[in-house]
Amino acid sequence: MSGLPTTIELAFYSILFAIFLGVSSGLLASLYPGKLLDVIPMSISLLGICIPSIILGPVLVLIFGIWYEIFPVYGWGDNPGDKILPTITLGTAYAAIFARLTRGGMLEVLGQDFIRTARAKGLSQRQAIWRHALKNALIPVLTIIGMQFSFLMAGAIIIENVFFLPGLGRLIFQGITQRDLIVVESVVMLLVFAVIIVTFIVDLTYAAVDPRLRKR
Repeated sequence: MSGLPTTIELAFYSILFAIFLGVSSGLLASLYPGKLLDVIPMSISLLGICIPSIILGPVLVLIFGIWYEIFPVYGWGDNPGDKILPTITLGTAYAAIFARLTRGGMLEVLGQDFIRTARAKGLSQRQAIWRHALKNALIPVLTIIGMQFSFLMAGAIIIENVFFLPGLGRLIFQGITQRDLIVVESVVMLLVFAVIIVTFIVDLTYAAVDPRLRKR
């Protein structure tokens, strides 16, 4: 199962990219509702949701790999540049979802009474956001991570074939074409186990984000 590390790495880098880009842009948009810093990120996020990764991948390869030759178009080695295009391709749609969830959650939380109470006690807007608002707004994002990780792994398998990565995608494709049921079943079991582990980690993260859950 030499392809397992590549698939797990691709999924891990993609989810980190999606969380960083999605949460930061959603947070920025929520602080300036109705303004350009809100309209532009949300418009881009809508575009990111609408473009399938199977189309986005070849477009990125054509622009950044063939026309401008900035990044490699295949392979998964020690060079960080090898990982950029597959990571962006797989993580863009999830970054767009996280951005819209973060914006909606922040706008809802910022209007809550406990935020006004925190500001009345002397906390600055930045302190109220980082200490209270953002943690509550991230709960829907964590929920989506747990629910969508299985789709992320499935997407990783597809992206591996687009960028010719030595992952589980090519392994399971070879197993199907060669009618090797043992390989196919083993890959499926590994993916199920990975989804279970990630779901368990997300459940533990709930308690870290929301202190109210630690008392139950």
